[in-house]
Amino acid sequence: MTDSAYLLDLFNLDGKRAAVIGGGGVLAGAMSIALARAGAKVGIIDLNPQAAQARADEIAKAGGTAIAIAADCTRRKDIEDASAAMDKTWGGTDILINAPGLNSGTPFFEITDAEWEKLIAVDLKGVFLACQVFGKGMVARKSGSIINISSASSGPPLSKVFTYGVAKGGVNQITQFLAREWAGDGVRVNALIPGFFPAEQNRKLLTPERTAQIMAHTPMKRYGESHELLGAVLWLASEKASSFVTGAFIRVDGGFLAMTI
Repeated sequence: MTDSAYLLDLFNLDGKRAAVIGGGGVLAGAMSIALARAGAKVGIIDLNPQAAQARADEIAKAGGTAIAIAADCTRRKDIEDASAAMDKTWGGTDILINAPGLNSGTPFFEITDAEWEKLIAVDLKGVFLACQVFGKGMVARKSGSIINISSASSGPPLSKVFTYGVAKGGVNQITQFLAREWAGDGVRVNALIPGFFPAEQNRKLLTPERTAQIMAHTPMKRYGESHELLGAVLWLASEKASSFVTGAFIRVDGGFLAMTI
């Protein structure tokens, strides 16, 4: 027996308001579309206003509801303005996806102060700021789901992505700290840990040698595709489907962490 109404009720996001930071990108863009298809109103927040607007237009064309918001995730004022735009348009934010990303394969001894500070600002400070700004409203409303996008490099560490890995390890710490602090306030905080999903920010790092190493460590012997993250996103976003899930690291990695020798 198939009960379609049951499944619809379990994952239905009708009336929910979702902010997706980095939503103009490939992976977070797919997440934005999935949230909209599940019924959420989506704020596409991105440093690139054209990319944000293109994603919002794509959602609207398909019958969904979305707005584009230009913001630099490393600037508190920008994040405050983005939150205010969500408040003004829809009265608040119920779901926050933190997916800003900047990577580099610079060898450790060649990492400059400027590169370190830039990557930490985007990959870690941006998550801190968004959780602080958007989380305040969620705690006040006693409801919300925050999904931080971490990385397989967050631990155990990967070679060649030192600063990015350090930042994503910090994202994991933010996730569990806030999950503990806000559980009594009805706000759930979890992290999605993708394996290798080639996107613009990391494609240049995937040399033939690097690809061979990744495939040797991935039991499924392939890269992930953006649609393969969406079930986990909708599950974590849903109040009903994941109501007792907080502080969790959800790995979607083709078995990467399970592989040794």
